[in-house]
Amino acid sequence: MEISCALPPSAEAPALIAEAERLGYTRAWCYDSPVLYGDVWMTLALAAERTSTIGLGPAVLVPSLRHPMANAAAIAHLAELAPGRVAVTLGAGFTGRMMLGQRPMPWSQVEQYVAALRALLRGEEIIWEGKALRMLQPPGYGAARPLADVPILLGAEGPKGLAAAERLADGVFSVGSVQKAGAFAWRATLQFGTVLEEGEHPTSDRVREAAGPAVAVIYHAVYERSGPGVDGFPGGQVWRESVELAPEDARHLSVHDGHLVALNRHDRLIWEQSRDLAPQLTLTGTPERVRERIAEMAANGVTEIAYQPVGPDKPRELRAFAEAAGIA
Repeated sequence: MEISCALPPSAEAPALIAEAERLGYTRAWCYDSPVLYGDVWMTLALAAERTSTIGLGPAVLVPSLRHPMANAAAIAHLAELAPGRVAVTLGAGFTGRMMLGQRPMPWSQVEQYVAALRALLRGEEIIWEGKALRMLQPPGYGAARPLADVPILLGAEGPKGLAAAERLADGVFSVGSVQKAGAFAWRATLQFGTVLEEGEHPTSDRVREAAGPAVAVIYHAVYERSGPGVDGFPGGQVWRESVELAPEDARHLSVHDGHLVALNRHDRLIWEQSRDLAPQLTLTGTPERVRERIAEMAANGVTEIAYQPVGPDKPRELRAFAEAAGIA
């Protein structure tokens, strides 16, 4: 089992990635949601300058945010800065699109984009929007083609996404999913939570800030997919009614405010009701319990855990998780 970290792009992220390398994390993934966080490629480039061994890559790139040539050039540039360390994940888009008021992309469009991106990285000429395109970066302006050693994963969980991954990808990257991994040799899963201190209660103030955003994102995702379906969660109706005070054309901004980094006003409103979900649905628990959960995921075919530290002391979260996972 590989233990990686996942981070929202920010000014502090490159230093956190350097700390993750020191602690023994295999890879650092950075999100691609420009409404919420900083620029993914800037963050990864700065991290490349501060590190020498840790893998680097975006997870999950959203095709509609950039022309395939723009992402191909960015991948080549990062591969030149960090040779042999780059991997890329693409997907249909969650907050990267929803925060723009859009729904996830159809998988047919994602597949077309991934195929074009792969061809560009191989140094081939493609037809895109009716015109011939090929990467022309001369030496010193990006890694030499073909860039066949850059793995591409798909951020997929449902049947359409998994089918696309079987056709096009080197593996899959899921969010919190621990079901059987099927035929994929590379199965990464994004996980959140916090390792408890000895004697610490899972409803402490520290746990609220370090694991609360992971609980909140469950409400965010369920609401986006099924609206009133969130009412079935503790405090869900109160949370939904608070969200729906916002105008409908701006509600997506209200839902995802603070997404994965802080509890927003709706999330804090129901924390007393929702907090018991932290040890149930996230990697929140004693070091022993966290190790047990990691072993369960490995038994289900997961090959990589990408852990996101949250809260006011992210170096502590990285260190505690590394120790619980047995890599530090």
